[in-house]
Amino acid sequence: MITIQDVAKAAGVSVATVSRVLNNHPSVSEKTREKVQRTIDQLNYQPNLLGRNLRRSETKMILVLLQNIANPFYSKIVKGMEDVGYKNGYHIMICNTDSDPIKENAYLKLLKNRLVDGVVFMAPVISDEELTEISKNYCVVQCCEYKEFADVSSVSIDNEAAAYKATQHLISQGHRRIGLINGNSGIISESQREKGYKRALQEAGIEIDSQLIMYDSYGYRGGQRAAKYFLSIDKRPTAIFAVSDIIAIGAIKEIKEKGLSVPKDMAVVGFDDTGIASMYDPPLTTVAQPRYDLGRVTMEIMLERIRNNEAESKRVFLEHSLIIRESTVG
Repeated sequence: MITIQDVAKAAGVSVATVSRVLNNHPSVSEKTREKVQRTIDQLNYQPNLLGRNLRRSETKMILVLLQNIANPFYSKIVKGMEDVGYKNGYHIMICNTDSDPIKENAYLKLLKNRLVDGVVFMAPVISDEELTEISKNYCVVQCCEYKEFADVSSVSIDNEAAAYKATQHLISQGHRRIGLINGNSGIISESQREKGYKRALQEAGIEIDSQLIMYDSYGYRGGQRAAKYFLSIDKRPTAIFAVSDIIAIGAIKEIKEKGLSVPKDMAVVGFDDTGIASMYDPPLTTVAQPRYDLGRVTMEIMLERIRNNEAESKRVFLEHSLIIRESTVG
């Protein structure tokens, strides 16, 4: 294996000069730089980036902790992070926590052992206090889901306003009995979206009926189970607001299997505008989150924190929009 000493000897310069060339140090003359670079190319020298980065106390790696890596919602967010990171010489490492605090803490050891430069939490499980404490010594940013009382930067949308807008849309279509299918994982967006749903009903003078609020897992099966329940009650809803597209699609599947029509018999609104939303039958009305920008802004804040560890935490809310399709206005 070719070493930096071999390059220095072949180029007739010191090891320190080769190191300066590798690090683009401005003190090296252009003539010397060209000679050393030519020698590096001729010898096909590959520098030990891990050792070099560890000496600098950096790894150029950012850890991204996801709840469920199989969830298509995350794809564009991760792309936004990756693009910004790559342009700035950073790479990302994606890990799946399954919302398990034991797994989350195991991955956090990578941060505490300085094997990554920072961590992005997509849905932190640890407490607000623990998260705040970690951020005092390490670079931490929250994306989408966040701990409301943690003194840690976060990037999200106004989930309450988005749910309010989605429910208002159903009310504008003449619906008075509107079911809510919510998650049961305890993340902040669930409570915020329920608040928005309830606020829209209250402002329209519609009484909130606990029988029309269902909690289930974030997934297709959860949507099916909730819709099955709604279809079984005496005064079933004429519309459903689901807090994710995959839940909404599960609900539509169940509704159609019972021989009913969407939206004629029951309208359905989802959340996130994932790729399948526009391709499903019927195409799904949904709240669109700016997923790529969520990832982009998160990584920009992360890099700012890495460069300036004293940077104050910030809470950023990006714009959302309601995409109206045939699942509510057929």
